[in-house]
Formats: sequence, structure tokens, C-alpha cells
Amino acid sequence: MRRTFSLAAVLLATACGGDEAIDKPVPLFDESPVEYPLEMWEQEVEGSAVVRVLVNEEGGVDSASVAESSGHPALDSAAVAGALAMEFAPARRNGRPIKAWATVPIDFHMTPRPPAGSADGGQAEGAS
Repeated sequence: MRRTFSLAAVLLATACGGDEAIDKPVPLFDESPVEYPLEMWEQEVEGSAVVRVLVNEEGGVDSASVAESSGHPALDSAAVAGALAMEFAPARRNGRPIKAWATVPIDFHMTPRPPAGSADGGQAEGAS
């Protein structure tokens, strides 16, 4: 049996230290690298977390932390671990790749749900 849940991702971007607009980081994964913790699945525990990620110039994630908790430490830990494995097209300023912070909402639900709102429901801030 496949455990499924939804993952909404990225984002709007603003430059750090200036008024220059930057192109937002774009997720490069078809399937989410986030794993629903088996014990939470078996207990039918659901929740949503928002993870803040620092996307580097190569599109990898340098760091991730919980910006909004699901209320369940196991779901939060799974969200952070999965976010660290995500890959993105990096943010760009004047055509050059830059580090940028982004928020990634992660929903753990027993049944698939349609994404809430538009694909750019999260936010990202530029990093220096």
C-alpha cells in the first residue's frame, strides 16, 4: 500500500538588501522526497507543516527548519528531513543564481487532497 500525501511548493521572491526583483526558486521534483512516518500513518495522524529552506546557488537545500509546526514532532521531523533532500532551480538576480530562503508547505493526509490556492502559495526571501 502506498502512503500518499500532498506537497505544495514554492514561491515568490524578493531581494535582500535592495529593491531588485529576483526570480523565485522552482522545485525540480515530480514526487515529494518527504516520507510519511509509518507510525503516524498507522495511527492515522494527519497534519500540515511549513518548512523554511535555504536554496543555494546550485539548487540544493543548505538548511531547513520548521516555520510552522504540524503539532506532531514526528511529522515536523519528516518534513524537515524531506525538505533537505529537495532540489530546486535556484533563485536568480540579474540572471545569476543566488541563495534564497523559501517556504514549503507540506501536508500529511491519509487521502490525496487538491492543492489549496495557487502553485505560488508560499513565499521566499532573498539571501545575501
